[in-house]
Amino acid sequence: MLQIVEISALILYNFRMAKYVERAIAGKLLDMASKFPVVFLTGPRQSGKSTLLKTLFHNFDYVNLEEKDTRDFAHSDPRGFLNSFKDRVIIDEAQRAPDIFSYIQAKVDEKQIPGMYILSGSQNFLMMRNISQSLAGRVGILSLLPFSLSELATAGMLPKTTGEWMFNGAYPRLFSSNIAPEDFFPSYIATYVERDIRLETKIHDLDKFRRFLGITATYTGSPVNLSKLGMEVSIDARTVNSWLSILEESYIIFRLAPYYSNLGKRFVKTPKLYFYDTGLLCSLLGFTNAEELNLHRMRGHIFETAVISETAKKYFNAGRRPKLYYWRDSDNKEREIDLLEESPQGLELTEIKSSQTANKEYAKNLAGFVPPPPETVKSRRVIYDGSEKPVFSGVHYVNWKSLA
Repeated sequence: MLQIVEISALILYNFRMAKYVERAIAGKLLDMASKFPVVFLTGPRQSGKSTLLKTLFHNFDYVNLEEKDTRDFAHSDPRGFLNSFKDRVIIDEAQRAPDIFSYIQAKVDEKQIPGMYILSGSQNFLMMRNISQSLAGRVGILSLLPFSLSELATAGMLPKTTGEWMFNGAYPRLFSSNIAPEDFFPSYIATYVERDIRLETKIHDLDKFRRFLGITATYTGSPVNLSKLGMEVSIDARTVNSWLSILEESYIIFRLAPYYSNLGKRFVKTPKLYFYDTGLLCSLLGFTNAEELNLHRMRGHIFETAVISETAKKYFNAGRRPKLYYWRDSDNKEREIDLLEESPQGLELTEIKSSQTANKEYAKNLAGFVPPPPETVKSRRVIYDGSEKPVFSGVHYVNWKSLA
């Protein structure tokens, strides 16, 4: 039997003033480790992966391949490297030594023991290639994003204002070390570009990539026009798509496909672009405090990004891939719904507004949406910045804090 900490929502971060944050994904991670010989936890840098793994699997050996001497050992003698540990080991930043994956495969095939190897990595574009080649069918894969609203609410650390929620974002170090967002994110971006992009990709023009990342931020909540984005950075559309994929695979952005009953169309029509963390987004857009968001033209797009990212976290924390879309009427381009969640029970429709006023017009597109057969609508709601909870035409209005 796998000897692990038996706790359903693991306490991870011991803050000053006795504050704690419980990670919602903990139970699913333990479940995966009891069934698969290898578990891979991915997610952006600084999302709390190492802390989560070392606390959950406290009796495992731990090794970090960011350390050069350890990485050199794994490269030069992968068999000896793996044999230097017990059967249960956490290998952090495992993508830095891809040669060990085939040796891990041989070990798990020989012993067939659940939870032998717990791997983590922040560079999904490297890890997934190695996993698909060597560990397919042997590995359970989960993604850990920065704190969700529900995790912060459980810890009594829910943001006090909408501006604070959007400007701060939810990276754990902001809370554990009391770092101001305007200090944390420039360093985070520099580290991401210098360490991950320079070392792990074929991108050589880092200045152009930095400019691309900043311009990409202005597109949050908008359809992705590859040609237009490329013209702004002087790169072709093919390069734009490649660079966007790198940002996706390192959990900086994600693309939201349009909803069509024809599955094929969802992948060929224009997606919208969103950032996983609005604190990082606000830093790229040049905001220096939360108050600057109040009257800014980007406020609505940032609010929409925060709500959709929060919805995605709900699925990732449950170990499921989000089935999220937006809808635009092909006949009337003005008719649009910000978010559709697809589930076996039916579609959940959400309109997202940064307004504090419960305008009944917000419910118009939701109330008028008729799903293609055999789909049904499970719920219709408006998430906004107001405190009232009216119902117009069967559409419920709720504050963003209801996501917690």
